[in-house]
Amino acid sequence: MDIRQNKNPSSWLNKTVVGTGITSALGDFAYETATVILPGFLAVLGIPAFALGAIEGVADAISSFTKLGAGFLSDRVGRRKPLVMLGYGLTAIAQALFAIATGWGLILFGRTVAWFGRGVRGPLRDAILAEAITSQTRGRAFGFHRAADTVGAVIGPLLGVALLAMFQNASSADASVPFRNVFWLTLIPGTLSVLSFGFFVNEKPRDKNPRLKFWKSIRSLPVNFRHYLTAVGVFGMGDFAHTLLILAATQLLTADLSVVKAAQVAGLLYVGRNVVQAVVSYPVGHLADKYGHKKILTIGYIIAVLTALMMAFAFLFQITNIIYLAFIFFLAGVYIAVEDALESTMTAEYVPQELRGTGYGLLGTVNGIGDLISSSVVGLLWTVISPVAGFGFAAILMLTGTLMMLFFKNRK
Repeated sequence: MDIRQNKNPSSWLNKTVVGTGITSALGDFAYETATVILPGFLAVLGIPAFALGAIEGVADAISSFTKLGAGFLSDRVGRRKPLVMLGYGLTAIAQALFAIATGWGLILFGRTVAWFGRGVRGPLRDAILAEAITSQTRGRAFGFHRAADTVGAVIGPLLGVALLAMFQNASSADASVPFRNVFWLTLIPGTLSVLSFGFFVNEKPRDKNPRLKFWKSIRSLPVNFRHYLTAVGVFGMGDFAHTLLILAATQLLTADLSVVKAAQVAGLLYVGRNVVQAVVSYPVGHLADKYGHKKILTIGYIIAVLTALMMAFAFLFQITNIIYLAFIFFLAGVYIAVEDALESTMTAEYVPQELRGTGYGLLGTVNGIGDLISSSVVGLLWTVISPVAGFGFAAILMLTGTLMMLFFKNRK
């Protein structure tokens, strides 16, 4: 649908919005199925927490720089849809590599290639989505998209945990076999995500801009957007990958359960996190359209600080109460819903259409650099000192970014 025809706010739920939601649901079905069992797989292989932090950090860094390059390229060539389909395809294939891994090297390679695909597709998909609706309805459209995205993130892990239990009962003495079987099955929804984007999503026609230069386009981005990115970046340096939450719950529960059972319970807690994210994503977007995107985003950042602090306390006092841990995952679902929906809508507010791919790419790069620092440092502090030090570090950085977001003022 051409954005010029979409002047009625009630018409925001068009084919492209629905199509991106279906695609993301299938993509996250595959990705989250692998993610929820990955920490348990690493535990079975005897790989330490530092390796998981390094894997997530390096992969996120690759993804972040890819986002910037892909965003600029799409602004220059005037096409985004083929690159998005390529990104979904790479992610689907790369995750299946986990099934043949015997150490963390191949897992790192697979995660890196998968995140390269995510880096290609993410900013371009968001740019297509932003151009398919009006500025007055972006919060709702992105909230709907993130909700649909998270539906796949709920169903996938549930199926993954169920399949893990089924394969565990039918497998040999090799504890890694059930995990490997589930990794192979993620190829099915991953392939369907590529096909759905090609069929449902319409890209708004745009002219090529071969004269666009990389560094000039970066320097041309508005001052407000740069200030906003600074706050996002500092917050991101504490915003660790939530696979570390799964690993934390697994370690805390292993004393009372076997490692596989603990991994299953931790996986279900992560599913609960995804349910919360799916349920609150659209209401968050609607509230942001009504009361202001920056205000709601700042509240989400505050909830993130509380999430990290509560996990630090869980290790400090060896809290293994399921209700307490479930509340941590609940808070994580709320703040991720806010972060995912509103960081994108605020980018569309600040960046003009002709540079929107670059703007979304730069947002992804800043977030990726933050993810590299947060996941790697939290994992390192966890291994060298204690989990309390790791999650405490995360809370301090996220609090600093929250204060920066709260007090920066728009410049006209």
